[in-house]
Amino acid sequence: MSAERPSVAVLEYGSGNVHSAVKALEAAGAAVELTRDRATVLGADGLLVPGVGAFQAVMEQLESIRGGELIDRRLAGGRPVLGICVGMQVLFGRGIERGVETEGLGEWPGTVAELDAPVVPHMGWNTVQAGERSRLFRGIEDERFYFVHSYAVQQWELEVDPPFPQPVLTWADHGGPFLAAVENGPLAATQFHPEKSGEAGIQLLRNWVETLRR
Repeated sequence: MSAERPSVAVLEYGSGNVHSAVKALEAAGAAVELTRDRATVLGADGLLVPGVGAFQAVMEQLESIRGGELIDRRLAGGRPVLGICVGMQVLFGRGIERGVETEGLGEWPGTVAELDAPVVPHMGWNTVQAGERSRLFRGIEDERFYFVHSYAVQQWELEVDPPFPQPVLTWADHGGPFLAAVENGPLAATQFHPEKSGEAGIQLLRNWVETLRR
């Protein structure tokens, strides 16, 4: 690991335009590579898993490069992973979109389902209720972040018993509460797009990149 710029691999598996995420991570102080090379993905200080579009399509794209296996191997070694948007959603057990149920990566139990809101998609800026002990939201607890999604996890199902630390959960509201971010050991994720959230989003990524130095 570089003492000055931790290395971050952005997983390239065909999910939309990820160059804004690369630029945002660079602005946050990381040395970034957009790649699907297994050795690079496994060896980087941090891995960012982006995701846009439908849950099922993202899962198919991930499976085509054995992305779930790469994430599993990193987490087994305590190596940090950050999921964004659908890259967060696929970390859960299953997704239900338009009546179609798709198995997720299962890193966390839970279901991604359509928001029960008068207006869907939830598109635009929204505040969050940052969880206590959050490192991602340190110094930006009261900022607004940019969301573009119709589906989310609306109930946290993982039970953690002592001595293991409780995950840090951050919630937002659009027709009802939903998970805006999770911090659980080496695995973290945001439902919103930090790379589209201005300086607050850069600071969140900077906070994450700082954890890679430890």
